[in-house]
Amino acid sequence: MPVQLEASKKLNRFTPVLLAVMLVACGSASNAKHDDAGDIHFQLGVRYLSMNKLELAKENLLRALTNNSDNAQAHNALAFLYEKLNQPDKAKDHYETALNLVPNDLAVKNNLGRFLCEHGEFEDGMALLSEAGSNPLNDRQWLALTNAGRCQLGMGQKQQAENYFRQALQFNKAYAPALAEMQKMAYEKSDFWAAKGFLQRYLGVAGHTSETLWFAAQAERALGNKELSKQYKNLLLEKFPLSTEAKKILELNGF
Repeated sequence: MPVQLEASKKLNRFTPVLLAVMLVACGSASNAKHDDAGDIHFQLGVRYLSMNKLELAKENLLRALTNNSDNAQAHNALAFLYEKLNQPDKAKDHYETALNLVPNDLAVKNNLGRFLCEHGEFEDGMALLSEAGSNPLNDRQWLALTNAGRCQLGMGQKQQAENYFRQALQFNKAYAPALAEMQKMAYEKSDFWAAKGFLQRYLGVAGHTSETLWFAAQAERALGNKELSKQYKNLLLEKFPLSTEAKKILELNGF
């Protein structure tokens, strides 16, 4: 559905944190405890969510909360699911419930922070992302720092955004979302060689998106590499023919 596709595209601009769950064998139904049933539904819900089987994910996560309404990670996962379903009010409710249940959970702070930024609540979002990104106990600080950078972009603060992306790359030099953002920012500053360099680092860990191809084609064109620019253009049109970037590149005169 178009609405769900648009919501998913927005989500890809940020980095959510979901609990990685491995399904485990369970005992017989005769001696299964109440909490065990809720945990199994939670694990199934997260697994279905990772497979983008949203209705099955929703069904299981709601069952997990029926068994235990204080399951913060179930609220966290259900909030993310409601984002994918373009139901932001429900998503916000579940993120806030999760944070109330586990106020020191850095993953939940990251998720709620980037959600608030995406919906224009920049100050509150940045407060949470700053906490998650600066906490030395966070073993994935680069996630929150990248989201903070994107939040700063939403506020029109490009220099602060770049600082956050660079901090993220100091913690994880191969983090693809931060590299893609730096490719874009380098191009926008007319630093085309730097844009090219960030793209090469990005391609070492991830595949092209419509945006990386767009900026690659533009940067090579600016550097005078017409043949390589044309290759990027053709790849963009081949892989992402319905993207906004494909439409823009077709509208450029002389491209």
